[in-house]
Amino acid sequence: MTQRYLPLYRKYRPQSFKDLIGQENIVKALTNAINLNKISHAYLLCGPRGTGKTTTARIIAKSLNCAKGPTLEPCGECPSCKDIANSTPIDVIEIDAASNRKVEDARNILEKIQFVPVNGRFKIYIIDEVHMLTTEAFNTLLKTLEEPPENVIFILATTEPHKVLDTIISRCQRFDFRRITTEDIVARLKYISEQENIKITEEALFTIARSSAGGMRDSLALLDQISVLDADKEITPDDVNEMLGRLSFETLFDISSAITDSDTQKAITLLDSVYNKGNEPFQIITNLIQYFRNLLVVKNCTDRKIAAELTQLSEAHILQLKEQSQNLEPEQILYIIERLSFYSKEIKETTNRYLWLELCIIELSSNVKFSSYSQLLERIERLEAGISTPSAVQSVPVSIPQQIMAAPKPSFVEPVQSKIEEPIIQKEQTQHTEPVIESPVKEAEIQPVTQHSESNSQQNSPVVEPQRQTASGGDIASVWSGILQNITSIPSRMFFYNLSRPLELTPEGITIGFDKEIFVKQAQDNAKNAPLKKAAMAYFSVDDINVHIKLVAPDEMNKSAAKPALEKLERKPSVQSNQNTFAQKEEEEESVALIINDQTSITDSNADKKNFTNNSNNEESSLPDKNSIPANISDRSRMVMELFNGKFIDK
Repeated sequence: MTQRYLPLYRKYRPQSFKDLIGQENIVKALTNAINLNKISHAYLLCGPRGTGKTTTARIIAKSLNCAKGPTLEPCGECPSCKDIANSTPIDVIEIDAASNRKVEDARNILEKIQFVPVNGRFKIYIIDEVHMLTTEAFNTLLKTLEEPPENVIFILATTEPHKVLDTIISRCQRFDFRRITTEDIVARLKYISEQENIKITEEALFTIARSSAGGMRDSLALLDQISVLDADKEITPDDVNEMLGRLSFETLFDISSAITDSDTQKAITLLDSVYNKGNEPFQIITNLIQYFRNLLVVKNCTDRKIAAELTQLSEAHILQLKEQSQNLEPEQILYIIERLSFYSKEIKETTNRYLWLELCIIELSSNVKFSSYSQLLERIERLEAGISTPSAVQSVPVSIPQQIMAAPKPSFVEPVQSKIEEPIIQKEQTQHTEPVIESPVKEAEIQPVTQHSESNSQQNSPVVEPQRQTASGGDIASVWSGILQNITSIPSRMFFYNLSRPLELTPEGITIGFDKEIFVKQAQDNAKNAPLKKAAMAYFSVDDINVHIKLVAPDEMNKSAAKPALEKLERKPSVQSNQNTFAQKEEEEESVALIINDQTSITDSNADKKNFTNNSNNEESSLPDKNSIPANISDRSRMVMELFNGKFIDK
């Protein structure tokens, strides 16, 4: 009867500390502990798969229970060493926590832990994938793990230490295993290939090592699998890529070149040929992401040695990537990686994966030649030089003086709308057919403003400000009128004009009263409160001011200062474009809808202007008569009638 074949990763499993690869710091700590006889009662071995956790646990057990031990070089001939090597030990109990995770399994360990070892000095429990234990099982082992019997040692191994309870971790000596470097894996694979007479190139060994993600067991398993392809032929990287379902570097280079050159037809043709060879769409897009990642690394690394360490590519491949990256900006490569990552998520969730892969390649090859950041910044700077003044955005051509063109470029573009100050009233206006609504400021308070000529069109319009007065007694109405004039938002201005009464107006603070709770809440909202506070600060010329909103009785509202004579709404200057006018109308309608808190649609814009504009000079006539409002209507309808000066708007 022929002997059963033993896989390479089991046949060449390290049997002593000196055979461990890539874990020098852990080997040094454990060997010193054995030499100094400072052996802990519990160890926690953490790290990625295939890095030697279980192997290290067995070496510790063999070193402690060897007939010549404790020793760093087990003999391998005593019954204890042979049992551990054959995975049939009596005193070394290996437990798979994934299948023995219940509290009953933990209690079973506690029952057997009292028995003395048979062949060795210690009874060693190796619990693999310990993070799979339940919380109850962990708590069952807690006390015993802290103070086990003198001849018992626990060795816990896990790939996810964050799932292990902190109370367990604090009772163990923790060792973190790192991923094995590509060079160490290649050296080990080369040694095993020579021992097994496997014909394979060094580049193929590098390909195997890179695909294993730092795990020695995965590398040995892949070498074992690939060794049976053809005994007479030397194994090449193409054979490894074909076995893994990965694309070769040359194929990825051709596809990426078609994408960066915006050759959509070539990119789709190459994609079709790759797909017909049996490569899965998700694997293709994953390989492209890794390729462009390497391209970005090579683009940003001037030292080829560092680039070779980061990408694990040969010198010839790095030179090809370096040449290809010269025509691409880093942000363009980042854009490609971002879109590939997006489509990789879509491919995972869809049924027609190849369709989404085609869409990805078409999009990349069509859009990759967008302007780089430097080109976009240059264009923005040229545009900033042209729109640095309000006149530059006029619909009519404007000639910019030579000294303006030669001026330093601004660092940012101020909003054009912010350059336009208080409205300029022009009674005689021929270039616009839209009627201009006069500002609600008294004629005595408005300083005459003449039309700007083209020579001084770069300057800002003068700000029309009401005369500053102290809020005392009879002139509180004029002060309130001046504050309202400084509110730039028309909906906010009309809100306070129609619904509120000033109770106190001083530079230290202003107090506004409302007779409805809903109006108080709306006035306290930042959308209404901020414009009022800003207007009061501008009127009194102070850096800060307190704004108080109060709920007052209707009779107190009537006793307070009279409503200021704001006879007409203030509109934006007529020099604004139609687009800004439409946007302002939408803002008014949205604010009115917020105040009403209803879904009522007000379609007649002329009616809005009429409702919001009161041409009566009588200060009290703009308010609806409280007694004229029917008593049997809802609060919402009453609010609408009061807001729109007694005009009831029905759905």
